[in-house]
Amino acid sequence: MRIFAYALRPYDELPCLEALSRELGFDYGWTADYPTLDNAELAAGADGVCIITNPMSRELLSAYRELGVRGLATRSIGYDHIDLAAARDLGIRVAHAAYPPEGVADYTIMLMLMALRRVKLVMRGAASQDFSLEGKIGRALAGCTVGVVGTGAIGACVIRQLRGFGCRVLACDPVEKDELRDMATYMSLPELLAESDVVTLHAPGLPENFHMIGAEELAMMRPGAVLVNAARGSLVDTGALVAAIESGHLGGAALDTIEHEEGLCYLNRSRDALPNRDRAVLSAFPNVIVSPHMAFYTAEDVEGMVRSNVEALVAFARGEGSPNEVR
Repeated sequence: MRIFAYALRPYDELPCLEALSRELGFDYGWTADYPTLDNAELAAGADGVCIITNPMSRELLSAYRELGVRGLATRSIGYDHIDLAAARDLGIRVAHAAYPPEGVADYTIMLMLMALRRVKLVMRGAASQDFSLEGKIGRALAGCTVGVVGTGAIGACVIRQLRGFGCRVLACDPVEKDELRDMATYMSLPELLAESDVVTLHAPGLPENFHMIGAEELAMMRPGAVLVNAARGSLVDTGALVAAIESGHLGGAALDTIEHEEGLCYLNRSRDALPNRDRAVLSAFPNVIVSPHMAFYTAEDVEGMVRSNVEALVAFARGEGSPNEVR
């Protein structure tokens, strides 16, 4: 069997793929380029294709199907960038990644602490030799109520880790977990927003969750509250968030992902004038942190992402099931 990987990073993902090819016995090819109609032919002869968070349209999927590809796996938990209806119509099985939740959970709590302690403002000042204290006073996480929206594997891990800080934790999810009830109080989203000093998002990027945090929801949040998003950019209405920051209603935001990231992750665009005004505006605020969608980026998570993709594609080629298949 053969796998072809697109947008593969040679400095971290390639060694994982090489090791797995020896362990599981498959051939592979790869490119650092993202998949396009122009380079689809690179996957000729492959049973499965491995991608990252780039749009996979019906037209592109059709091209792979004509080349004989039967499986597609994305090295991300989210899969809203794939036209699933087209994949089903074409007979292409789709899988997403699985990896330990601790990496994203750690990063989420780091973002909370950075936002509450105004680290962006502090470090900007220090870089220009402004060592004053005025306007830089922070808040202790222990004294905050933290609302966790989405209690899947990562959200649940965030809740467990927050216990060490001694803060009050609220939760919101259509499926409530009994094992979390002694750590967090479940309630509706409006109730959670109204009672939380920090709101952190861990919901999937499903169509029904598009802009789940919009102008109405932001208005429900406490004055001075902080919004954290290390899940999917589509969960937050960027325009409404900008307005809430500009008005002073929100105390800040810490975002690892925002809308319209296509063509940014994970590329060096340092010499380019980016056509992404949302990112430019958000990055200009002294109380908003925008990191480049890398909460997952630990050695453990990278290995887990590549392994879960490869194991799913091998299973697909054998006509077997996979726990990571998107159904």
